Amino acid sequence: MTLARGYAASAAKERLAPYSFERRAPNADDVAIDIKFCGVCHSDIHQARDEWGGAMFPMVPGHEIAGIVTAVGANVSKFKVGDRVGVGCFVDSCTTCASRDVDLEQYMPGLVQTYNSVEADGVTPTHGGYSDHIVVKQGYVLTISANLPLDQAAPLLCAGITLYSPLKHWRAGPGKKVAIIGLGGLGHMGVKIAHAMGADVTVLSQSLAKQEDGLRFGAAHYYATSDGATFTKLAGQFDLIINTVGAAVDWNDYLQLLKIDGTMTLVGVPDAATPPVNAFRLIGSRRSLAGSMIGSVKETQEMLDFCGEHGITADIELIDIQAINEAFERVVKSDVRYRFVIDMKSLAA
Repeated sequence: MTLARGYAASAAKERLAPYSFERRAPNADDVAIDIKFCGVCHSDIHQARDEWGGAMFPMVPGHEIAGIVTAVGANVSKFKVGDRVGVGCFVDSCTTCASRDVDLEQYMPGLVQTYNSVEADGVTPTHGGYSDHIVVKQGYVLTISANLPLDQAAPLLCAGITLYSPLKHWRAGPGKKVAIIGLGGLGHMGVKIAHAMGADVTVLSQSLAKQEDGLRFGAAHYYATSDGATFTKLAGQFDLIINTVGAAVDWNDYLQLLKIDGTMTLVGVPDAATPPVNAFRLIGSRRSLAGSMIGSVKETQEMLDFCGEHGITADIELIDIQAINEAFERVVKSDVRYRFVIDMKSLAA
């Protein structure tokens, strides 16, 4: 066992504070990683505050991990000391289910989350990236391209794959019109990735406050949803709409913007109940309402390689770990452009 240092929530809604705990020494198939940077995801806040239920405390959040390999087990062949690597939202899964065979392990019940979960032994709690190091099975470690700065690459491990997966699944690309609802931590990654895929990208945001950013990220169009004329002008325009927002918007308004056979995919989780979906919004044009959650290990590596090829990273605000509680409050207020990333060397301060 090795001693790890990090920041943890001791109970629901408690401020995160310094916390020491034990990590296992690397087993034969493990990789030990010195965590350099960890992104701050809104789901970290939801879980640390037990807003989704099932929280286990003390909890060390963080599943957007970027770092350097410091040791490998005897059976590790994919990585060596000094490699630039990442760890995303899960660190183990069922290896016998059919879902694993088709690279859909993220949807299996046996998934072991990077934090707020229990390892395969059924006893040991998992702790995440708000810490100085982590030990992970080699099959759940990802390679980060040398041209991607580690701090800006860290959010790709959740925000990046959360948008890449549905964009790929619903075949965003040349000739496709894609709308991204919300230009936040998730939305800005969606714009960058969809643009790189060759799609015609539109941002649908509450206001035009971030229009300059949206166009810089690759959007061809930007509309304010607070203007009712937007929904009239854009009716029947889009092949794919990805809803990234956590606010309880009326999905019916956006479904009418889809073409025949268009799909609206949810990746954001509303904080409150949304109005019922009007069946005629779907039936009238054979539209679909769907959902998507992160991606498999294989798809996440594919996303990282794609981002490396196209030079795609997150726009970030780098913070010290001591500022994490203030960062949580700012995320809730949407006061960050566009993702907080913790510089883990600040743990030594």
